[in-house]
Amino acid sequence: MCSMAKVPFTPEGYKRLKDELNHLKTVERQQVIRDISEARDHGDLSENAEYDAAKNRQSFIEGRINHLGDRLTRAEVIDPTQMADLERVVFGVYVTLCDEDSGAEIVYQLVGEDEADIDEGRVSIAAPLARALMGKEIDDEIKLQTPSGEKNFTILDITPTVP
Repeated sequence: MCSMAKVPFTPEGYKRLKDELNHLKTVERQQVIRDISEARDHGDLSENAEYDAAKNRQSFIEGRINHLGDRLTRAEVIDPTQMADLERVVFGVYVTLCDEDSGAEIVYQLVGEDEADIDEGRVSIAAPLARALMGKEIDDEIKLQTPSGEKNFTILDITPTVP
């Protein structure tokens, strides 16, 4: 029997997904059931846009509930604050980089795919930048090919909590 692959999460990311799942089950699902019932009361379903929209929303919600349930069932929560040795970049840590071209300092947290949000500074471990950083140490230089050309970074700090 094949084992299902574990899905890595930070403690915060795991909590966010659990909260979303709970909200979908207790709020969104109940609301869409009311919307379908109300639209059904309007008569002819063949030309009822409200009914179609509510059924589509219900399908989306149920799909999302199933997806989140699957991910949370296979979750492996990794807490970088519990790691003894943070000499190298590992899952869950915050990495402070110096962009050698602009001189700007940037902080990224390396997270699982379900947690990634570049606007929040959370980079998926599957992303090229994260893959280039894994296993590196402070003062290591990283060269990364991007659509706009090569980018050069230097690791300034590695920490388990927000710097």
